[in-house]
Amino acid sequence: MRLWSVHPKYLDTKGLVALWRESLLAQKVLQGNTKGYRHHPQLDRFKNTENPIASIGMYLYHVYLESKERGYNFQFSKIITIEDVPRIGISDELLKSEFQHLLSKLQSRDNERYKQYVLLEEIVPHPCFEVSYIE
Repeated sequence: MRLWSVHPKYLDTKGLVALWRESLLAQKVLQGNTKGYRHHPQLDRFKNTENPIASIGMYLYHVYLESKERGYNFQFSKIITIEDVPRIGISDELLKSEFQHLLSKLQSRDNERYKQYVLLEEIVPHPCFEVSYIE
């Protein structure tokens, strides 16, 4: 399960579709509707919020918005709740590390997108996250 900290605009088609599926799975896990993945480290930052279901709902909502921007047909009705929640703090190091990981995937899957972002200096996080400390 990968719940990217980088903005979904950077993902290629395959990555965005996978993010939607995995975020929906995370929503089920946080609701207690699965047996697996309950202790996955990618879920900890959502579990540690005041309202985990609302936090993953907002995460999904922004993935949905990116899908609409691209003309995809993700089902909005699959998002349980959308509430305004505080952003989750992440480190600058985590954001940079994830972006480098994404670049390696893009290099093999979508070379044009890779070339577009390889020299990017300022990485935008997913709107549910904010860089709150630097490692």
